[in-house]
Amino acid sequence: MNLPAKYKKIILIVAFLGIVVLLGYLIYSFFFKPVTVTPPVTTPGEVTEPSGLPTAGEGGQQVSTTTGGVGIPTTPGVTGPVSPQSPQAAVSAVAQGGLTKVTALNNTPSVGAILSSNGKDVQYYNKTDGKFYKIDANGEAVPLSDKVFHDVSAVTWAPNTSKAVLEYPDGSNIVYDFNSERQFTLPKHWEGFDFSTDSNQLVSKSIGNDPDNRWLVVSNSDGSKAQALEFIGENADKVIPSWSPNNQSIAMYTKGVDFNRQELFFVGLNEENFKSTIIEGRGIQTQWTDKGDRLLYSAYNNNSDLKPKLWIVNAQGDNIGVNRKSLEINTWANKCTFASANEVYCAVPDELERGAGLFPEMADQTKDSLYKINTATGARELVAVPDGKYNISSLMVTDNQNQLFFTDKTTGRIYKIDLE
Repeated sequence: MNLPAKYKKIILIVAFLGIVVLLGYLIYSFFFKPVTVTPPVTTPGEVTEPSGLPTAGEGGQQVSTTTGGVGIPTTPGVTGPVSPQSPQAAVSAVAQGGLTKVTALNNTPSVGAILSSNGKDVQYYNKTDGKFYKIDANGEAVPLSDKVFHDVSAVTWAPNTSKAVLEYPDGSNIVYDFNSERQFTLPKHWEGFDFSTDSNQLVSKSIGNDPDNRWLVVSNSDGSKAQALEFIGENADKVIPSWSPNNQSIAMYTKGVDFNRQELFFVGLNEENFKSTIIEGRGIQTQWTDKGDRLLYSAYNNNSDLKPKLWIVNAQGDNIGVNRKSLEINTWANKCTFASANEVYCAVPDELERGAGLFPEMADQTKDSLYKINTATGARELVAVPDGKYNISSLMVTDNQNQLFFTDKTTGRIYKIDLE
């Protein structure tokens, strides 16, 4: 039957709108529709030890995973999270696995908070006055220098915490040595900085306008004697400058296997042919153990509802890829910090929507609780539920583990929780 042209147009428009609505619903269902999870009840100080943690042998061997993870922390006899207003929620001055007092250490936004090399003080950049400070044991903010640095957007500290790379919104980069009070200018096209373990060298990515002029670069910490180490071309976004504590490697790069897996390679200073290991997902973030023999990382895949999940794997010599384990925690590696060889503290969102690994900004307003995880056994303990809503970043624990510091991502302020 021949329809008039105007009816054909109407039919085509209706069909097109129907397809658009259907695609919109599918995208919502796959990425944004909340997943209902029944939260486990965790008593203060309770240690949860999963049975049969999945492990892997040599690098490249796939392991099976589950979709489980830590849910909303609770207190005895209470179903669901406990709000500070709840009459059942007594605030403890010391972390005991429940609602815990949080103390503000500054009143202004900060950048680059880090634990000083003495293992007990916090130093940071004050965005309001442009100066660097150290908060001492008495809670006093002491200037590290009288020099003012305007509009610093990112800070990368050396391991000795006496020098740092300062990055600016216009792409400018400098290194400042707080001991000698000297400043050194780095090229604008350098990015992704990390210091060597002795704080005397830098690894970074030199990103030229032409992909044929993009390299992994090693230099002295002041930018002198730069050497092009590896050509990275159009794969610069897959390269992660990261100087391992044992000096074995200075960077990592990923290569896709499929949507749920990547292969992780390690780059040495002398063209070493290191083994690789399999990463269970995308969006990798990493943390080295103090000895550099293992790597904590987070990644998301379909099996984790596209939420980040923590893993631990051997990452040294012939053992690279061995003993790969899921820690069954849904959080990012940059929300964690090692306190000892096998102990790591992590800020874990009380709730995470499906797709948060793919779109991390979905978790910018989440409330976090603090867990302590044994990376050797997988046992985990709820350490504290902060008294208030904090989106935790820059997590730090003193060497004697009696205090924990963190930055609230929303305000940029630095806070303290007493562990003892």
